[in-house]
Amino acid sequence: MSASWAGLARGAAAGAAGTTALNATTYLDMVVRGRPASDAPQQMVAALAEAAGLELPGNRREQARRLSALGPLTGTVTGVTLGGIAGVLRSAGLRMPTAVGGPLLGLAAMVAADGPVAALRISDPRSWSVTDWVADVVPHLVYGFTTHATLVAVSRVAEGREAVPHSSPGTILRAAALGAATGSRSTAGITAIALTSGRGDHGAVASRLGGRTGTAATTVAAAAELVADKLPGAPSRLAPPGLVSRLALGATSAAAMAHRDRADAMLPTLVGLVSAVATSVLGSRLRASAAHRFGSDKPGAFAEDAAAVLLGWLGARRAPKDALITAEPMAR
Repeated sequence: MSASWAGLARGAAAGAAGTTALNATTYLDMVVRGRPASDAPQQMVAALAEAAGLELPGNRREQARRLSALGPLTGTVTGVTLGGIAGVLRSAGLRMPTAVGGPLLGLAAMVAADGPVAALRISDPRSWSVTDWVADVVPHLVYGFTTHATLVAVSRVAEGREAVPHSSPGTILRAAALGAATGSRSTAGITAIALTSGRGDHGAVASRLGGRTGTAATTVAAAAELVADKLPGAPSRLAPPGLVSRLALGATSAAAMAHRDRADAMLPTLVGLVSAVATSVLGSRLRASAAHRFGSDKPGAFAEDAAAVLLGWLGARRAPKDALITAEPMAR
């Protein structure tokens, strides 16, 4: 089998895993919020069939049943296809870290899903609420990170690279702390990584942030955010730009910590992402509640500052030396 076909097969398998993760995240959201399933995929299939002059066989009830199946099936085909394309690109030499490849795949999945819906005027993304955007962005990012990380894992043997040791429970907990710190202050997690890393550390992100330039830049950004957060005109963290940046930085800081400790970054990356979005929503609500209770936003803001610093320190602190010694021979 040629390298391209092998890459396509591995990518399709990774895309199937990512699609499963996306569906699980969506169904979990439906369970938590009690919301109905979206009928946009079915409407899209119906609109495309009508535009092409095709008519589904059967009576109205049978046609409705076929549409209810074709909608999710279209999403599955899209997810597997995007994974296959990523696999072919990887076999051609395009290899990106999960912190970069994950969001790019998630963005591609969003465009593939939302683009036709907007073009066919089934729904207008410009009219979506913050909750609608969160419900759309998070599952697609989960798809992107899962697909990319799975592709990397299944490609290691073919590429002649040994597997990286699995993440320990301590690594997972620190990833959750970094994600929570980022959900509180978008720059907290990545700044904590910079302040606790050095040029000689393992992993591109940690080693670069650990230098003088990286440390200075992240520290200045964190200080600026501490000030800007308390200004009257500060934008909501749940607005799409703020939320997406928190998700990306939460996942990146967690992945950087795992790579620095020479552990598999797949699960920590996902944990950092989920923790960032959960803390963003929770933090916004707690700040609003504190402002209502105290008559000012300042007490809640300073309390959240302290929480972000503490969570960042807990998440970025170095793993015990004995754990690194144990992992070192496995990573060679």
